[in-house]
Amino acid sequence: MGAGLAVVVAGGVGWAVYAKLDSNITPDEAAAAELARYEKERPGAAARGAQNILVIGSDSRSGSGNRRYGRDSGTERSDTTILLHLSAGRRSVTAVSIPRDLMVDVPACRRPDGRRSRPQFGMFNYAFQVGGSACTIRTVERMTNIRVDHHMVVDFQGFKKLVDALDGVQICLSEPIDDKAARLRLPAGRVTLNGEQALGYVRARKSLGNGSDTARMERQQRFLAALVHKAQSNDVLLNPVRLYPVLDAATSSLTTDPDLASLRGLYDLVRGVRDIPTERVQFLTVPRESYRYNANRDQLMEPEAGRLFERLRRDAPLKVVDSPRSSQGSADAGQSNRAAGPTPPAPTFRGNTAAENTCE
Repeated sequence: MGAGLAVVVAGGVGWAVYAKLDSNITPDEAAAAELARYEKERPGAAARGAQNILVIGSDSRSGSGNRRYGRDSGTERSDTTILLHLSAGRRSVTAVSIPRDLMVDVPACRRPDGRRSRPQFGMFNYAFQVGGSACTIRTVERMTNIRVDHHMVVDFQGFKKLVDALDGVQICLSEPIDDKAARLRLPAGRVTLNGEQALGYVRARKSLGNGSDTARMERQQRFLAALVHKAQSNDVLLNPVRLYPVLDAATSSLTTDPDLASLRGLYDLVRGVRDIPTERVQFLTVPRESYRYNANRDQLMEPEAGRLFERLRRDAPLKVVDSPRSSQGSADAGQSNRAAGPTPPAPTFRGNTAAENTCE
Protein backbone atom coordinates (compact mmCIF):
# COMPACT_ATOMS: atom_id res chain seq x y z
CA MET A 1 0.00 0.00 0.00
CA GLY A 2 2.95 2.33 0.68
CA ALA A 3 4.12 2.23 -2.94
CA GLY A 4 0.63 2.73 -4.27
CA LEU A 5 -0.08 5.63 -1.96
CA ALA A 6 3.21 7.27 -2.88
CA VAL A 7 2.32 7.07 -6.57
CA VAL A 8 -1.17 8.46 -6.01
CA VAL A 9 0.01 11.36 -3.88
CA ALA A 10 3.09 12.22 -5.91
CA GLY A 11 1.60 11.55 -9.34
CA GLY A 12 -0.50 13.61 -11.70
CA VAL A 13 -3.54 14.00 -9.41
CA GLY A 14 -1.25 14.74 -6.50
CA TRP A 15 -2.46 17.00 -3.75
CA ALA A 16 -6.09 17.17 -4.91
CA VAL A 17 -6.47 13.41 -4.50
CA TYR A 18 -4.74 13.42 -1.13
CA ALA A 19 -6.87 16.31 0.12
CA LYS A 20 -10.10 14.62 -0.99
CA LEU A 21 -9.26 11.33 0.73
CA ASP A 22 -8.05 13.14 3.81
CA SER A 23 -11.25 15.19 4.09
CA ASN A 24 -13.44 12.07 3.84
CA ILE A 25 -12.65 11.07 7.42
CA THR A 26 -14.61 12.55 10.33
CA PRO A 27 -12.64 13.01 13.59
CA ASP A 28 -14.52 11.86 16.69
CA GLU A 29 -13.64 14.85 18.86
CA ALA A 30 -16.54 14.29 21.28
CA ALA A 31 -15.38 10.78 22.09
CA ALA A 32 -11.81 11.98 22.60
CA ALA A 33 -12.97 14.59 25.10
CA GLU A 34 -15.13 12.09 26.98
CA LEU A 35 -12.35 9.51 27.19
CA ALA A 36 -9.93 12.17 28.44
CA ARG A 37 -12.40 12.91 31.25
CA TYR A 38 -12.07 9.31 32.46
CA GLU A 39 -8.38 8.82 31.69
CA LYS A 40 -7.49 7.87 35.28
CA GLU A 41 -9.85 4.88 35.29
CA ARG A 42 -8.80 3.51 31.90
CA PRO A 43 -6.39 0.54 31.57
CA GLY A 44 -2.73 1.14 30.96
CA ALA A 45 -1.17 1.17 27.52
CA ALA A 46 -1.03 -2.00 25.45
CA ALA A 47 2.06 -4.17 25.45
CA ARG A 48 4.92 -2.29 23.82
CA GLY A 49 4.49 -2.16 20.06
CA ALA A 50 1.00 -3.70 20.07
CA GLN A 51 -2.21 -1.82 19.28
CA ASN A 52 -5.89 -2.40 19.99
CA ILE A 53 -8.50 -0.88 17.68
CA LEU A 54 -12.24 -1.04 18.26
CA VAL A 55 -14.21 -1.27 15.01
CA ILE A 56 -17.89 -0.38 15.40
CA GLY A 57 -20.52 -0.96 12.73
CA SER A 58 -23.33 1.55 13.19
CA ASP A 59 -26.91 0.82 12.14
CA SER A 60 -27.61 4.53 11.72
CA ARG A 61 -30.42 5.31 9.27
CA SER A 62 -29.46 8.97 8.97
CA GLY A 63 -28.25 10.17 5.60
CA SER A 64 -29.82 9.51 2.22
CA GLY A 65 -27.91 6.31 1.64
CA ASN A 66 -28.95 4.70 4.91
CA ARG A 67 -32.63 5.67 5.15
CA ARG A 68 -33.74 2.81 2.92
CA TYR A 69 -32.87 0.36 5.71
CA GLY A 70 -35.43 1.73 8.13
CA ARG A 71 -36.84 4.81 9.79
CA ASP A 72 -34.35 7.29 11.23
CA SER A 73 -35.20 7.22 14.96
CA GLY A 74 -32.40 9.59 15.91
CA THR A 75 -30.52 6.89 17.81
CA GLU A 76 -27.74 4.56 16.70
CA ARG A 77 -26.92 1.05 17.81
CA SER A 78 -23.79 -1.00 17.30
CA ASP A 79 -24.81 -3.61 14.77
CA THR A 80 -21.31 -5.12 14.90
CA THR A 81 -18.37 -4.53 17.26
CA ILE A 82 -14.92 -6.04 16.78
CA LEU A 83 -11.83 -5.61 18.95
CA LEU A 84 -8.87 -5.70 16.58
CA HIS A 85 -5.53 -6.63 18.17
CA LEU A 86 -2.36 -5.88 16.18
CA SER A 87 0.60 -7.71 17.67
CA ALA A 88 3.96 -6.06 18.27
CA GLY A 89 6.10 -6.32 15.17
CA ARG A 90 2.84 -6.85 13.25
CA ARG A 91 3.26 -10.61 13.25
CA SER A 92 -0.47 -11.22 13.43
CA VAL A 93 -3.92 -9.65 13.64
CA THR A 94 -6.65 -11.03 15.90
CA ALA A 95 -10.24 -9.81 15.44
CA VAL A 96 -12.57 -10.57 18.37
CA SER A 97 -16.32 -10.15 17.82
CA ILE A 98 -18.32 -8.92 20.82
CA PRO A 99 -21.98 -10.08 20.79
CA ARG A 100 -24.46 -7.23 20.85
CA ASP A 101 -26.67 -9.24 23.25
CA LEU A 102 -23.84 -9.85 25.73
CA MET A 103 -24.86 -8.78 29.25
CA VAL A 104 -22.26 -6.35 30.61
CA ASP A 105 -21.78 -3.47 33.03
CA VAL A 106 -22.27 -0.20 31.14
CA PRO A 107 -20.85 2.81 33.03
CA ALA A 108 -22.49 6.22 33.37
CA CYS A 109 -22.02 7.92 30.01
CA ARG A 110 -22.61 11.26 28.36
CA ARG A 111 -25.70 11.22 26.16
CA PRO A 112 -25.85 13.17 22.88
CA ASP A 113 -27.98 15.85 24.59
CA GLY A 114 -25.30 16.41 27.26
CA ARG A 115 -27.10 14.60 30.09
CA ARG A 116 -25.50 11.60 31.75
CA SER A 117 -26.96 8.13 31.91
CA ARG A 118 -26.90 5.97 35.01
CA PRO A 119 -24.64 2.91 35.28
CA GLN A 120 -26.55 -0.13 34.07
CA PHE A 121 -26.18 -3.88 33.68
CA GLY A 122 -27.61 -4.57 30.26
CA MET A 123 -26.96 -5.61 26.68
CA PHE A 124 -23.64 -4.55 25.20
CA ASN A 125 -25.14 -2.58 22.30
CA TYR A 126 -26.93 -0.33 24.81
CA ALA A 127 -23.56 1.39 25.39
CA PHE A 128 -23.39 2.74 21.84
CA GLN A 129 -27.07 3.63 21.83
CA VAL A 130 -26.84 5.72 25.01
CA GLY A 131 -23.34 7.18 24.76
CA GLY A 132 -21.84 6.49 21.34
CA SER A 133 -18.29 5.34 20.70
CA ALA A 134 -16.83 6.69 23.98
CA CYS A 135 -19.34 4.72 26.06
CA THR A 136 -18.70 1.60 24.00
CA ILE A 137 -14.93 1.96 24.46
CA ARG A 138 -15.26 2.42 28.22
CA THR A 139 -17.56 -0.61 28.42
CA VAL A 140 -15.07 -2.75 26.48
CA GLU A 141 -12.16 -1.56 28.59
CA ARG A 142 -14.01 -2.36 31.84
CA MET A 143 -14.96 -5.80 30.57
CA THR A 144 -11.53 -6.77 29.22
CA ASN A 145 -9.06 -4.52 31.08
CA ILE A 146 -7.56 -3.92 27.63
CA ARG A 147 -6.69 -0.38 26.52
CA VAL A 148 -8.40 0.68 23.29
CA ASP A 149 -5.81 2.75 21.43
CA HIS A 150 -7.94 3.75 18.44
CA HIS A 151 -11.48 3.32 17.19
CA MET A 152 -13.42 3.45 13.91
CA VAL A 153 -17.15 3.77 13.28
CA VAL A 154 -18.49 2.79 9.84
CA ASP A 155 -22.10 2.86 8.65
CA PHE A 156 -24.01 0.83 6.05
CA GLN A 157 -22.98 3.06 3.15
CA GLY A 158 -19.28 2.89 4.01
CA PHE A 159 -19.37 -0.90 4.14
CA LYS A 160 -21.16 -1.17 0.78
CA LYS A 161 -18.79 1.27 -0.91
CA LEU A 162 -15.74 -0.69 0.22
CA VAL A 163 -17.09 -3.98 -1.14
CA ASP A 164 -18.00 -2.35 -4.47
CA ALA A 165 -14.58 -0.69 -4.71
CA LEU A 166 -13.03 -4.17 -4.50
CA ASP A 167 -15.28 -5.30 -7.37
CA GLY A 168 -17.16 -7.56 -5.00
CA VAL A 169 -16.16 -10.34 -2.61
CA GLN A 170 -16.55 -14.03 -3.38
CA ILE A 171 -18.19 -16.43 -0.94
CA CYS A 172 -19.52 -19.97 -1.26
CA LEU A 173 -23.05 -20.93 -0.27
CA SER A 174 -24.08 -24.49 0.54
CA GLU A 175 -27.70 -23.66 -0.28
CA PRO A 176 -29.61 -20.80 -1.92
CA ILE A 177 -30.78 -17.77 0.08
CA ASP A 178 -34.14 -16.06 -0.23
CA ASP A 179 -34.53 -13.53 2.58
CA LYS A 180 -37.06 -10.76 1.95
CA ALA A 181 -36.20 -8.93 5.18
CA ALA A 182 -32.54 -8.71 4.12
CA ARG A 183 -33.50 -8.05 0.48
CA LEU A 184 -31.27 -10.94 -0.45
CA ARG A 185 -31.74 -13.65 -3.06
CA LEU A 186 -28.70 -15.72 -4.00
CA PRO A 187 -28.06 -19.11 -5.65
CA ALA A 188 -26.05 -21.91 -4.06
CA GLY A 189 -22.36 -22.26 -4.94
CA ARG A 190 -19.73 -19.62 -5.66
CA VAL A 191 -21.18 -16.13 -5.56
CA THR A 192 -19.49 -12.75 -5.87
CA LEU A 193 -21.39 -10.29 -3.68
CA ASN A 194 -21.66 -6.61 -4.51
CA GLY A 195 -21.95 -4.06 -1.71
CA GLU A 196 -25.73 -4.25 -1.35
CA GLN A 197 -25.72 -8.05 -1.33
CA ALA A 198 -22.80 -8.18 1.11
CA LEU A 199 -24.63 -5.91 3.55
CA GLY A 200 -27.69 -8.13 3.41
CA TYR A 201 -25.56 -11.25 3.84
CA VAL A 202 -23.74 -10.09 6.98
CA ARG A 203 -26.88 -8.65 8.56
CA ALA A 204 -29.39 -11.44 7.75
CA ARG A 205 -30.61 -13.59 10.62
CA LYS A 206 -33.96 -15.20 9.84
CA SER A 207 -33.09 -17.24 6.76
CA LEU A 208 -29.47 -18.22 7.49
CA GLY A 209 -28.13 -20.67 10.06
CA ASN A 210 -30.25 -21.06 13.18
CA GLY A 211 -31.35 -17.43 13.23
CA SER A 212 -29.12 -16.55 16.17
CA ASP A 213 -26.68 -13.69 16.51
CA THR A 214 -23.98 -16.32 17.08
CA ALA A 215 -24.46 -17.73 13.59
CA ARG A 216 -24.52 -14.22 12.16
CA MET A 217 -21.21 -13.28 13.81
CA GLU A 218 -19.55 -16.41 12.43
CA ARG A 219 -20.85 -15.50 8.97
CA GLN A 220 -19.54 -11.95 9.38
CA GLN A 221 -16.12 -13.28 10.34
CA ARG A 222 -15.95 -15.52 7.29
CA PHE A 223 -17.01 -12.66 5.04
CA LEU A 224 -14.36 -10.37 6.52
CA ALA A 225 -11.79 -13.11 5.97
CA ALA A 226 -12.82 -13.25 2.31
CA LEU A 227 -12.67 -9.45 2.10
CA VAL A 228 -9.11 -9.40 3.49
CA HIS A 229 -8.11 -12.10 1.01
CA LYS A 230 -9.59 -10.08 -1.87
CA ALA A 231 -7.86 -6.86 -0.75
CA GLN A 232 -4.49 -8.63 -0.66
CA SER A 233 -4.99 -10.31 -4.04
CA ASN A 234 -4.74 -8.98 -7.58
CA ASP A 235 -2.31 -6.22 -6.55
CA VAL A 236 -5.18 -4.07 -5.26
CA LEU A 237 -2.95 -2.46 -2.65
CA LEU A 238 -0.07 -1.91 -5.07
CA ASN A 239 -1.92 -0.63 -8.13
CA PRO A 240 -2.67 3.12 -7.90
CA VAL A 241 -5.59 2.90 -10.33
CA ARG A 242 -7.27 0.16 -8.29
CA LEU A 243 -6.15 1.54 -4.94
CA TYR A 244 -7.73 4.98 -5.21
CA PRO A 245 -11.40 3.84 -5.24
CA VAL A 246 -10.65 1.47 -2.36
CA LEU A 247 -9.12 4.29 -0.33
CA ASP A 248 -11.99 6.60 -1.25
CA ALA A 249 -14.52 3.99 -0.14
CA ALA A 250 -12.61 3.10 3.01
CA THR A 251 -12.39 6.71 4.14
CA SER A 252 -15.90 7.87 3.24
CA SER A 253 -18.58 7.34 5.91
CA LEU A 254 -15.74 6.71 8.38
CA THR A 255 -15.46 8.31 11.83
CA THR A 256 -12.29 7.72 13.84
CA ASP A 257 -10.43 9.04 16.85
CA PRO A 258 -8.49 12.23 16.01
CA ASP A 259 -5.14 10.41 15.74
CA LEU A 260 -6.48 8.21 12.92
CA ALA A 261 -8.65 10.88 11.28
CA SER A 262 -6.26 11.57 8.44
CA LEU A 263 -5.01 9.70 5.42
CA ARG A 264 -1.56 9.71 6.97
CA GLY A 265 -2.86 8.13 10.17
CA LEU A 266 -4.61 5.35 8.26
CA TYR A 267 -1.60 4.89 6.02
CA ASP A 268 0.68 4.35 9.01
CA LEU A 269 -1.79 1.79 10.33
CA VAL A 270 -2.17 -0.13 7.06
CA ARG A 271 1.54 0.01 6.29
CA GLY A 272 2.19 -2.01 9.44
CA VAL A 273 -0.24 -4.80 8.60
CA ARG A 274 -0.19 -5.07 4.81
CA ASP A 275 2.38 -7.89 4.74
CA ILE A 276 0.86 -10.09 7.45
CA PRO A 277 0.12 -13.53 5.91
CA THR A 278 -3.59 -14.32 5.71
CA GLU A 279 -3.11 -17.39 7.90
CA ARG A 280 -2.09 -15.00 10.70
CA VAL A 281 -5.21 -12.85 10.34
CA GLN A 282 -7.51 -14.52 12.88
CA PHE A 283 -11.22 -14.14 13.64
CA LEU A 284 -13.07 -15.38 16.72
CA THR A 285 -15.92 -14.47 19.06
CA VAL A 286 -15.39 -13.74 22.74
CA PRO A 287 -16.16 -16.96 24.69
CA ARG A 288 -19.73 -16.71 25.90
CA GLU A 289 -22.71 -18.79 26.93
CA SER A 290 -26.44 -18.26 27.43
CA TYR A 291 -27.22 -15.74 30.15
CA ARG A 292 -28.46 -17.61 33.21
CA TYR A 293 -31.60 -15.50 33.52
CA ASN A 294 -32.50 -15.18 29.83
CA ALA A 295 -31.59 -17.72 27.15
CA ASN A 296 -31.93 -15.01 24.48
CA ARG A 297 -28.98 -13.11 25.97
CA ASP A 298 -25.29 -13.99 26.40
CA GLN A 299 -22.83 -13.79 29.27
CA LEU A 300 -19.05 -14.22 29.30
CA MET A 301 -17.90 -17.81 29.67
CA GLU A 302 -15.28 -17.94 32.40
CA PRO A 303 -12.45 -18.63 32.79
CA GLU A 304 -12.15 -18.85 28.99
CA ALA A 305 -12.99 -15.18 28.32
CA GLY A 306 -10.55 -14.04 30.99
CA ARG A 307 -7.80 -16.15 29.43
CA LEU A 308 -8.45 -14.64 26.01
CA PHE A 309 -8.36 -11.10 27.37
CA GLU A 310 -5.18 -11.85 29.30
CA ARG A 311 -3.46 -13.16 26.14
CA LEU A 312 -4.43 -10.05 24.20
CA ARG A 313 -3.43 -7.77 27.08
CA ARG A 314 0.06 -9.30 27.21
CA ASP A 315 0.29 -9.61 23.42
CA ALA A 316 0.82 -13.34 23.93
CA PRO A 317 0.20 -15.72 21.01
CA LEU A 318 -3.02 -17.64 20.54
CA LYS A 319 -4.46 -19.77 17.75
CA VAL A 320 -7.90 -20.25 16.30
CA VAL A 321 -9.26 -23.57 15.07
CA ASP A 322 -12.39 -24.27 13.06
CA SER A 323 -13.74 -27.05 15.28
CA PRO A 324 -16.43 -27.50 17.91
CA ARG A 325 -13.87 -27.88 20.68
CA SER A 326 -14.40 -25.41 23.49
CA SER A 327 -11.74 -22.86 24.30
CA GLN A 328 -11.77 -24.30 27.84
CA GLY A 329 -10.42 -27.63 26.63
CA SER A 330 -8.00 -26.01 24.21
CA ALA A 331 -6.62 -23.60 26.78
CA ASP A 332 -6.30 -26.33 29.39
CA ALA A 333 -4.42 -28.48 26.89
CA GLY A 334 -1.88 -25.72 26.46
CA GLN A 335 -1.51 -25.37 30.22
CA SER A 336 -1.04 -29.12 30.73
CA ASN A 337 1.96 -29.13 28.40
CA ARG A 338 3.70 -26.36 30.33
CA ALA A 339 6.01 -28.77 32.15
CA ALA A 340 6.97 -30.60 28.96
CA GLY A 341 9.16 -27.80 27.65
CA PRO A 342 10.08 -24.13 27.95
CA THR A 343 7.72 -23.05 25.14
CA PRO A 344 4.22 -24.48 25.56
CA PRO A 345 1.86 -24.32 22.59
CA ALA A 346 -0.40 -21.29 22.36
CA PRO A 347 -3.94 -21.91 23.64
CA THR A 348 -6.54 -22.29 20.91
CA PHE A 349 -10.00 -20.81 20.53
CA ARG A 350 -12.72 -21.59 18.03
CA GLY A 351 -12.51 -19.33 14.98
CA ASN A 352 -11.10 -19.05 11.47
CA THR A 353 -8.36 -17.29 9.55
CA ALA A 354 -8.36 -15.17 6.40
CA ALA A 355 -6.46 -17.97 4.63
CA GLU A 356 -9.38 -20.36 4.84
CA ASN A 357 -11.40 -20.67 1.64
CA THR A 358 -14.86 -22.10 2.21
CA CYS A 359 -15.27 -22.58 -1.57
CA GLU A 360 -12.64 -25.33 -1.74
